[in-house]
Amino acid sequence: MRSGIVWALAGVSAFGQPGNSSAAQQAAHKLRQANQAFHAGYAALEAQHLDEARADFIRVVRLAPQLPEGHMALGAVLVQLGHADQAIPELKQALELKPDDAGIRSNLARAYASLAGTANNPAAAEQQLRDAVAADPADPTLDDQLGSLLAQQKQWPQAEAEFRKALGILGSAPLDSAEAALVHMHLGVALEQEQQLTDAEQEMRTAVQIAPENAEIQLQLGLLLAGEERDDEALTPLQAAVRTETAAPPAPAPAGADMALAMSLQRLGRQTEAIPYFERAVAEDAKNASALNNLGLALTETGKAKEAMPYFQRALALQAENPVFHEDAGVADLQMSDFNAAIREFQAASKLDAKNPELHYDLGLAYKLQDRMDDAVKELQTAAALDPRLPDPPYTLGILQMQLGKLDEAADSLRTALILRPQNGDGWAILGSVLNQLHQFKEAERALHRAMELLPGQPGPRITLASVLTAEGKHDEAVALRKEAAALTRVAVNRQKAQFSTNAGNQLLLRGQIADAVSRFQEAIAADPGYAEAHRELAVAYDRQGLTAEAAAEKAKAESLETTTNPVQHGTEQP
Repeated sequence: MRSGIVWALAGVSAFGQPGNSSAAQQAAHKLRQANQAFHAGYAALEAQHLDEARADFIRVVRLAPQLPEGHMALGAVLVQLGHADQAIPELKQALELKPDDAGIRSNLARAYASLAGTANNPAAAEQQLRDAVAADPADPTLDDQLGSLLAQQKQWPQAEAEFRKALGILGSAPLDSAEAALVHMHLGVALEQEQQLTDAEQEMRTAVQIAPENAEIQLQLGLLLAGEERDDEALTPLQAAVRTETAAPPAPAPAGADMALAMSLQRLGRQTEAIPYFERAVAEDAKNASALNNLGLALTETGKAKEAMPYFQRALALQAENPVFHEDAGVADLQMSDFNAAIREFQAASKLDAKNPELHYDLGLAYKLQDRMDDAVKELQTAAALDPRLPDPPYTLGILQMQLGKLDEAADSLRTALILRPQNGDGWAILGSVLNQLHQFKEAERALHRAMELLPGQPGPRITLASVLTAEGKHDEAVALRKEAAALTRVAVNRQKAQFSTNAGNQLLLRGQIADAVSRFQEAIAADPGYAEAHRELAVAYDRQGLTAEAAAEKAKAESLETTTNPVQHGTEQP
């Protein structure tokens, strides 16, 4: 790709040869110095020593202010240094000295474009770029920059047209691959804003194929996929974006990459993995309130509410009017059993967002935990009224009403909750118990049979149903159910014993006490032969003892059990 600096170098021959007078000799000396400074500046630019190049080009302008090439070179390097406001006067001076030079006009357009996001007169920047495009229609970078300027002004269809024009030019006179990739990325961003998501993704993926090492392109693809709730797919490009730091040569990850990756991991429930990236995002920008709050949330969800609280406090100091921040801080307070603090946070959140049913639900739970039952009922009823589609408010309300002895109201609330979430086995079991107390035996039977279908390994619904059948005089059926419940209880107790022994064996294994660990794993298997984890850990212990055949047998048994029905969950295996 041609650059402004190359065009300026081509003009060095214009450094003319004055006559033989004393003044002419002085002028010639200055021109020779300017020529040397110009070549030194160009060499510094090639080596990416931009500050040195700027100093050399400033010297050129001072020695030979009448020559447009010096002003153009200085302006071009100032643009690369991010000082477009300083570059524009130099480029304007160059254009006055050489009005027909397309290269100068192009560099001036680039300077205006780089200022467009903050410029007081974006229309002027746009016109300069259009003039530059007209002067050099074969340079696709100008169309790309014009498209970028239009995109900054949210003129997405017009921006799309310019990006497509740039790609059309690339078809006949391609730029280097990095430039081509950027044009595809820019087009993808424009298409995304126009909700042409399939085409946007195609452009982004094309850009990634051309320049997989470009972290910004990887980031944009990841953001697009995450925005479509495809976080599992977004992880690959987002991880590529943040791994820029370990590339050769290393480079900083683009702004926002750590935060984007952390958010995708958090939405996927991978909180532990998200925490380091949230920490990096906070280190990058200590005033990023969203990063602070989400780091606190991730810590809370991994059981570290005390560690989370300082981050919530910092987030709230930055955005005290954000109801989500208050809500998340309240959840951390609940985890620490600080119910008064949780109530304060939920109250603050609900005042800021009074129509949010989740905030009223959270407040209702906090009141319930503090035994403020009337307040809890009021908040849960408000939550249910604000969004009748949510199953949790009526379900929790039904349990609370049952505890308060308001059985008719409890039954109504539980029925509503189960219409919304019919696969809630515990809900059917509780409804059956409430209906039994109301002597509505037939409906109680139906509810409890549904609970048994959904919770086949749980003894509770069978015990309650046995009570219902007894009240109806069906004694034989009740006795059979109680026997089933007793058997399931033994299975559950045996599974608890097996889990305890397996955990103890794991601790012994960590301390290198292999023989004792083997004994604990064998105890676990004796308590519950169907517990796959005990067989798996026993295989590890046998392997460390050199009992290869025994280890293989236990491993095979564990794998076999994992492919069959779990007796505790489904109650298919009787002791």
